[in-house]
Amino acid sequence: MSSTEQDTAALRGSVRRIVAETPITDLHTHLFSPDFGGLLLWGVDELLTYHYLLAEVMRVSDLPYEKLWTLSTREKADLVWQHLFLDRSPISEACRGVLTALNRLGLDVASRDLAAYRAFFEAQTPGQHVDTVFECANLKDVVMTNDPFDPEEHPLWMAGFERDPRFHAALRIDPLLNDWGTTVEKLKGWGYNVEPGLGDATRAEVRRFLSDWIVRMKALYMAVSLPPDFVMPEDSPRATLIAECVLPVAREHNIPFALMIGVKRQVNPALQLAGDGVGLSSVDCVAHLCARYPDNKFMVTMLARENQHELCIAARKFRNLCLFGCWWFLNDPSLIDEITRMRFELLGLSVVPQHSDARVLDQVVYKWAHSREVIANVLADKYADLTATGWVLDETEIQRDAAKLLGGNFWNFIER
Repeated sequence: MSSTEQDTAALRGSVRRIVAETPITDLHTHLFSPDFGGLLLWGVDELLTYHYLLAEVMRVSDLPYEKLWTLSTREKADLVWQHLFLDRSPISEACRGVLTALNRLGLDVASRDLAAYRAFFEAQTPGQHVDTVFECANLKDVVMTNDPFDPEEHPLWMAGFERDPRFHAALRIDPLLNDWGTTVEKLKGWGYNVEPGLGDATRAEVRRFLSDWIVRMKALYMAVSLPPDFVMPEDSPRATLIAECVLPVAREHNIPFALMIGVKRQVNPALQLAGDGVGLSSVDCVAHLCARYPDNKFMVTMLARENQHELCIAARKFRNLCLFGCWWFLNDPSLIDEITRMRFELLGLSVVPQHSDARVLDQVVYKWAHSREVIANVLADKYADLTATGWVLDETEIQRDAAKLLGGNFWNFIER
């Protein structure tokens, strides 16, 4: 091996080690702290019944869809384990992820002993397991998805509690923006004087509602998941609420508005939560928002692979736009690799390459293990390109860059 090859190998080793050692802020999850009781999902049965795996198992099982939903969580887990792990090799990313999580938590995946895995988790308390998972995944903190319209979550916030400081809140407002006709009645029931017509008084009350919940949750940002046909501007309740309520309140509290665009809800209703799909979206709406509202901060991720290049170009033009993560169906190593390379090449180190989107606590173990590996490989390639020009890097610079990518860029954007 030549000295150049040795130097490159050493550089790659340093990058992998530094990326692995850097604590992460996971800026978008569906996790809850133990204070939320049963809303916190964890354990092997929850891993196996994640909606990715339920959709996958129904491709190979003859079980009627309606029968699936009559099964208990454990029965669903048994079904998935048999069909996807024992009857065939578990090579999908969702299956591999279960095994990575179990392995990193110290369990023997070669044994294929589901009973032993269950016994391990049953011996833990939620609080103990949160600590274990955070240490295993090298997580510093996470941002939850908090929906005041959720009937289980709403009363917990109203009663008040002392939250684990590692769990931050994000105010999720999908019902407000995507189903105003139904939401207006809920707001009335909570003491907000609103009417369907979105007149001046109603808009003021919606702004009061948003401000109340930002303060109550100490929310780091507001967020919404949007369909592929989302456009701005348009003559609709959603567009009016965004322009006249969400963005003014976001400016007042100096927090970003996060848009996750491209989900087609219930492509197959028989699959329930697992039945959503993906569609091509318009990046023009993102550019419009960034240009029309330069004093607002926008965090954006899009679900379709085909949107990623145009979205990168938009981010080159607007410093109030932060691209984040490879969302949902893009959370696969081959796509993370492709998208991360493109972002680094077009935007340098000013992006947030990944978030876990985890719904089950243990998923952060595998999602970050897999993503760290891809991010480190891409970063090492870019550093190798850089050193080929004669540029010299030291470890403190790599540590600086890794810290930015794995949390620093998010916090800087939030606080600017």
